[in-house]
Order: sequence, then structure tokens, then C-alpha cells
Amino acid sequence: MAATPTRTTATRTPSSPESLERAIAPVETGRFLDEHWEQQPLAVPRAEPGRFDDLLSARDLERLLTETSIRTPGFRLVKAGATVTGYTSDLSWRPEAFTGVADVRRVLAEFERGATIVLQGLHHSWLPLARFCRGLEGHLGHPAQANAYFTPRGSQGLPVHHDTHEVLSLQVSGEKRWLVYEPALELPLKDQRYRSALGAPGEPVLDITLRAGDTLYLPRGWLHQALTSDSDSLHITVGVNIRTWLDDARLTLAGAAGDLDFRRSIDGSPPPELPGLDPEAAARRAWKRLVRSRRPILDGQLSELRALPSLGAGTCLVRRDTVLAELEGATLAFEGRELAFPARLVPELEFLVTTEASFTARDLPGSLDEAGRLVLLRRLVREGFLRQTCEVD
Repeated sequence: MAATPTRTTATRTPSSPESLERAIAPVETGRFLDEHWEQQPLAVPRAEPGRFDDLLSARDLERLLTETSIRTPGFRLVKAGATVTGYTSDLSWRPEAFTGVADVRRVLAEFERGATIVLQGLHHSWLPLARFCRGLEGHLGHPAQANAYFTPRGSQGLPVHHDTHEVLSLQVSGEKRWLVYEPALELPLKDQRYRSALGAPGEPVLDITLRAGDTLYLPRGWLHQALTSDSDSLHITVGVNIRTWLDDARLTLAGAAGDLDFRRSIDGSPPPELPGLDPEAAARRAWKRLVRSRRPILDGQLSELRALPSLGAGTCLVRRDTVLAELEGATLAFEGRELAFPARLVPELEFLVTTEASFTARDLPGSLDEAGRLVLLRRLVREGFLRQTCEVD
């Protein structure tokens, strides 16, 4: 009988519920995950203007739109029931033109005619939202994304639709009325967009006006539409892209390609037994995929590299709080990187992955001497895993 393989334990970076708590407080995260996540909408009224301004304010949006020559697909215009075109231009440049640049006059004219300005993929281009989404990813274990919607008064950006990801809508400024309907398709997959053949929405189950500082959570599949009142509205939509059991089943079945029985023709003979789904293995695969697919957030990295020569035994360091990492054996994986170290460095690496406080080279456990510790720390600063904070005696 073949021996049961021993599962290798992996050390992960600690996670924090801070981003999720900020979105749903005063609702407790445990209650939210038990009663609402993938189940029921949640509206959190607060009457707290300015709560989300540091993530992206109306002034931030105006600056990005009018002062930075923003290009598609970093932005687009939408209007319920109508296609909006002709709001970009190309800027001549050598050796290659800048294409799809916002024509600010045209964009603002369309906005005055009722078009919504959408800033897309802000988790890639706007540090506060990149950090916010990374916090959600570390706590929830699924990829997160962020768009912003600036809608003129008395307008509607998108018609009735459902999203194929979990949605946290954070109202930044102005007001927006949301009409929410029961799902036509419960928990749709990524390619199962809403279409009229799925059925028209019934009566709204939620009719609520979000004001600055409020939050609305919608599980994927819940039909909705949003309209502004007599004020312009800015809200941030944070989407959480769930990894489902179907995703893991497909991955597990693809692993059966090495089994000869699965490569035989379908000829009426009994099929081979399908591989079973293992919850622990599925959770490990989902985390590994998340860790290895995250884009690095490297704010200030040029300064870090320039300061590397001065890194000494008394330099304070911290692990970047946006890093999601996993240490398996002596291999450190994070943000698309896999760094293999000698096995004798495992104590030092475990400390660096798990510590939540600042430290110096003197605080590292393990057998490395001071020179060796500095080599390790400089390497991890260069890789964007650590950053320097101060100099101590």
C-alpha cells in the first residue's frame, strides 16, 4: 500500500480585517460573513461625509480626469440605454503616438449631457485603493478590484444588470438611489452576464438612497440599477472575484491528464472515477494562486534602492503591509516571485514572514552572523518584500 504523502505546512503573512471593517462597520465582520456574504444585500447608512475621501475624493477624480491626460481603458463614459463615443483623441509623439487620450472638453460635454465617468482598474493605478483592495484580498482570500463612478445629477449610468463578483459600493460624495431586485440567476459565474432572456426584474426588494459615507454590499447576481438625485454622485465600486468550487474542480480534473484511463475514448465502458475535491487542498491552491498573481505595490521603491548602501545593523525595517506571502520550506513566494533560499535560513525567513512589528538585523533569529543578516535584508528590500523605516542606536 502506498504511503499517504505528508502535507508540507506553509507559513503565511498575517491578515487583517481592517479594510473589510472600514467598509461595513459598525456591522461585525463575523456577522457579515455569516449572514450576508454570497447571500443577502447589506446597506450601512452612516451620515458620515468624508469617510472615504482618502480613498478617492471628488477632487482626486477631477485631477485625474483633467490634469493627467488619462487614457483608455483607464476611463470610459457610460449612459443608460445609449452608447457614448468620440471622447478620446490621439496625441502626436515620436516614435509612437499616445492613443485613446481623454479629450477633456468632449468628456465634460458628455458629462453635462448625462454620461457617467468611470475610472477603471484603480487598484492598479491609485495607491490608496491599491492598498485597500490588498487588505481585502489578504483577509478574504480572493482578488479584489476597484472602479469609480462619477454620475451627473438626475442621470443613470448603467441599466438594470447584475455583477459576477461580490460588490462593495462606497458612497464618496453626493447621493445615489439604488433599486435592488432578486437575482434572475443566483451566484452567476464570470461568463454569465445578465441578459433579458434570464427574466425581467420583479419589484424592488431594496430601495435606498446612499449618502456620503454610506456602504452597500451586493452579492453577485442581485439585479440592480442606480440613479442620482439633484446632486452629482461619486461612488467607488470594489469587486471581489470569488474563486468557486467549479474553478477548483476544473483544476483538479485537469490534473487527471496524467491518468491513462482519462485519456481513453468514450466508448460505452464505465468512466474512470472522478477525483474528489479536498477542502484543505482547495484552500491551499486558492491561496497559492492569489499570492503568486498579485501585482506588487512598490510605492517609494526608488528611494528604498537608493538608501540600500546605508542599511546597517541598526536600521529599522518592516515587511511591506501590502505583501501577501507564503513560505514553504525555504521557498518564499509573493507577488509573482519565488525566491529559493538555503534551508538553514528558515528561522530567519519565518520571522520575516510573520512579524508585524518593526525590527533590525539584530532581532533576527537563526544562525546568520551580522554580515549574513545584512545580505538577506538588503536582498528582500531590493525585492520589495521589506522597506526601511528609521535608524536606531
